[in-house]
Amino acid sequence: MIQHEYERLQELLKLSTDLAEVKDFDVLMERILKAARDFVGCDAGSIYIREGNRLKFSYTQNDTLQSRLETGRKLLYNTFTVPISNESIAGYVALTGEMLNIPDAYALSGSLPYRFDRSFDENARYRTLSILTVPLKKNNNQVIGVLQLINARSSEGTIIPFDPGVEFYVTYFASNAAVGLERAQLMRGILLRMISMAELRDPSETGIHVNRVGGYSVEIFDEWARENGLSRTEIDKQRDTLRMAAMLHDVGKVAISDTILKKPGRLDVEEFETMKMHTVLGARLFLNTFSDLEVAARDVALNHHEKFNGAGYPGHVDPFTGKPVPGKTDSDGRPLPKRGEDIPLFGRIVALADVYDALSSQRSYKKAFDEDRVLSIIHEESGKHFDPEIAAAFFSALPSIHAISRRYE
Repeated sequence: MIQHEYERLQELLKLSTDLAEVKDFDVLMERILKAARDFVGCDAGSIYIREGNRLKFSYTQNDTLQSRLETGRKLLYNTFTVPISNESIAGYVALTGEMLNIPDAYALSGSLPYRFDRSFDENARYRTLSILTVPLKKNNNQVIGVLQLINARSSEGTIIPFDPGVEFYVTYFASNAAVGLERAQLMRGILLRMISMAELRDPSETGIHVNRVGGYSVEIFDEWARENGLSRTEIDKQRDTLRMAAMLHDVGKVAISDTILKKPGRLDVEEFETMKMHTVLGARLFLNTFSDLEVAARDVALNHHEKFNGAGYPGHVDPFTGKPVPGKTDSDGRPLPKRGEDIPLFGRIVALADVYDALSSQRSYKKAFDEDRVLSIIHEESGKHFDPEIAAAFFSALPSIHAISRRYE
């Protein structure tokens, strides 16, 4: 018994160490939920994040519903909020800060202050039985969210109640998860503040836009990585870095004149040449690199306007000097174009994610294109503007991309 308890504590410590390496908020929620579900052995789960006096349903996983999908497809879901009150199980746990271990959600007494809403089960053709709902508390005991685990499974796969013996471990895990989420929220806040500087200059460069581009980029990468046989460990590591780097793709716009950024129409040739410099100026912010994130942010900022066929910009330019890379110039001394795999992978991915969002959104000089027109353009530009493999991954990820678009409308 003592040896078993020791092994479980060691497992928790390793999980906590692994989570400490994840910096992006959305990626961290996914990792937390997967780790918690693996540890207790359950079918499904969700994470709610506190926003004022409400909880936002922010992430979910469900093996049963996932098994009904085609191989490679992802479970899609809509976000919603519930009040922090006795109206729901999650709301009650956030209000009281107390864990709830419910053996059978359908057998709850009507005298309890909280209730179980069966509408999800009815719509999804699912049966929720056991629920373990845990508050995510910061060190000062403030609840920042709720972790909800659903339908514990026996070793034979039968749905059973959650063993009270796991409550101590899940509480410990939840406290570490809350610290990680708080840190990731701080990182996300820093990124959005950097982006808000660009937003003050360029009204199209909003937090909503960059969240969409970040989300799209990760979904495209997932599909590309799966097709190219990357390990799950490598995919998880890269996703964390890519999402944050993608959000910073246009940060160099802070150095571009308002007369260009806010011009209510297309730019002339000279203005466009100036605008092109936002790629170099953005990359310059990350020249003294100390982490994988800074390397990725530099590559994305510099390369997200490159084209697969070599018709993009800025080409082989040294971001520190803004001049052509020695040995990478044409006969007139201009930088040679980048094409194909000269362009870093993350740059090729964000190029497509950014164009998709730009075409789908209203800008000062155009209305939003309808979806069919946007998809037709991307299809036609495969092999020209876009890496064909990345374009194929984009179309494979389209259901997930649509879900992200709705989440960040």
